[in-house]
Amino acid sequence: MTITQDDPRTKPVAQRVEIFTGAGRRRSWTAEEKAQIVAESNAEGASVSSVARTHGLTPSQIFRWRRTIARSRPAPVPSLNFAPVVVEDKTAPVAAEMIEIELKGARLRVPAGTRPATIVALVKALRSVR
Repeated sequence: MTITQDDPRTKPVAQRVEIFTGAGRRRSWTAEEKAQIVAESNAEGASVSSVARTHGLTPSQIFRWRRTIARSRPAPVPSLNFAPVVVEDKTAPVAAEMIEIELKGARLRVPAGTRPATIVALVKALRSVR
């Protein structure tokens, strides 16, 4: 008994054949074309794979273009908030070794050698206190 379901004699082997002619050189994309394709892939509800297929690209190429475009943009400037600082000249040796921060009626005394990250965390904690 012969099962003809998967028999290569009854089922065609190749479903689709593509023949490439010519030099087969790389395509080049202008910066505007790349930006347009990246913008298309960033649209709400768009799939990178479907956009890539539409333009004859691989999804990894679009992701590479996204990274390149993101690196070329300047980093956003963080907004800075400054607080008024009053420096008092105290001659006592204890005062010279401490930093005092007064915020929302609370006074924070920090040793002078404290890491800046620790001071920032403490000030954030003071800000959150009502």
